[in-house]
Amino acid sequence: MAARELILDPASLDLTNIIADQEEIRKYNPQRFEMEQLTAIVYEDLQRHVCAGYKDVTHEEFWVRGHMPNMPLMPGVMMLEAAAQMCSYFSQKYDLLGAKMVGFGGLEDVRFRDPVIPGDRLVLMCQMTKLRRGRIVVTKFQGFVRNALAVEGILKGIPIPVEVVAEQLAKSSGSGE
Repeated sequence: MAARELILDPASLDLTNIIADQEEIRKYNPQRFEMEQLTAIVYEDLQRHVCAGYKDVTHEEFWVRGHMPNMPLMPGVMMLEAAAQMCSYFSQKYDLLGAKMVGFGGLEDVRFRDPVIPGDRLVLMCQMTKLRRGRIVVTKFQGFVRNALAVEGILKGIPIPVEVVAEQLAKSSGSGE
C-alpha cells in the first residue's frame, strides 16, 4: 500500500500558535453552544488553500453520556462537523465561496481510522481542491489524534440561501404549525 499523502504533517504544527480562538471563529461560523466543534485555528496558508486547527474533546460533550455508556466514542458525525466547521471558517474568512453561509453539500471517501475519546485533541487539517465561487468548494480533510490518522475524506460545501431559509421559517412559524 502506498504511503498516504498528508495535507500537513501533524507533528510539524505548532498547536500553541493560535491564529483564531473560539471568539474569532464565531465571527465566521454561526454554530453556537453544543454545536461549536472547533477550539482553535493554528495554521493558514491562503496560497495553498490549507488550514489546520483542533477540537479539544472534553468529558462535558453533549454526546458523552449516551455514545456509548461506559465507552464514550466521539460520533463520526461530530468529527465530520468539526472538519466542516474548519473548512467553513477558512472559506468565510477569505470569502472564497462568496456566500453568507456555507453548508454541507456532500461527503465522499470518508473513513474512520481510530477512535476519538474525551481527553483527546482532534487535530484537523483541510485543503481546498476545487472552488467554484457561488457554487461549491471541495475540500480534502484529515483528522489526527496523537499524530495517528483518525478520520479522512472529502467535504463539499455549498452556499446556503439564507434569505430563502429565513422566509420559509417566518412562514412556518406564522402558520401555527
